[in-house]
Amino acid sequence: MSADYLQFVNLLKQKTGIDLSLYKEAQMKRRLTSLYQKRGFQSFLEYFSVIKDDKALLDEFLDKMTINVTEFYRNKSRWEVLENKIVPRLLSENQTLKTWSAASSTGEEPYTIAMILSQFIPLNQISILATDIDEKALETARRGLYTERSFAEMPSEMITKFFQKDGSVYSINKELQKTVEFRKQNLLLDPFRSGFHLIVCRNVLIYFTEEAKEQLYKKFSQALAPGGVLFVGSTEQIFNPHQYDLEVEDTFFYRKKR
Repeated sequence: MSADYLQFVNLLKQKTGIDLSLYKEAQMKRRLTSLYQKRGFQSFLEYFSVIKDDKALLDEFLDKMTINVTEFYRNKSRWEVLENKIVPRLLSENQTLKTWSAASSTGEEPYTIAMILSQFIPLNQISILATDIDEKALETARRGLYTERSFAEMPSEMITKFFQKDGSVYSINKELQKTVEFRKQNLLLDPFRSGFHLIVCRNVLIYFTEEAKEQLYKKFSQALAPGGVLFVGSTEQIFNPHQYDLEVEDTFFYRKKR
């Protein structure tokens, strides 16, 4: 790790609590170097000297750091497994489901979960915790306004049922919107709630070091109720789930041992 980047990592951790040393260095440096050069800075330290006092630039940094690329029903075949296999099993064992979207970005993921659960449970009985480190993304999620690009894999009947189109913008159904509570959270630093029946954390773990992944798998496992499920992204297979008291229920779905 270069001296300039190492100092940036240490100063950022003191300022925000975010520990970039737990993220894959080459990926993060490349992404952030592009960002600070675009803004006219010559080094990580020069960049930090400005973003520490400039909320807009700090928010932009967080947005770039977290890669908020998402859409409804992303990798649709995996959501079909959730709907057809995982949720029915969970509901056969639990009257209500405690659910967490652990890297909710701009909201497409938790709203997808809500739409799937609405096939089984009335909307007024659905409650989903959705967390992300990026306040800007959370603000977008709370507004519930989306453009065409978010709907590439979404079933057309769900668009008709839960969205209203106004020009090029789709606004989400207010009753569906009420099912999700958005909160800011740093997965690597903050404590987790517990007793979840379903935790969805997709397309985030790929940015972390192996040590950080191990730490998170342990925390997710501890946050699950016995028989609860962790649903990860399509490039995030856990190769040693038993180490975390988990077992494979389906591809990319891991059940907490009883």
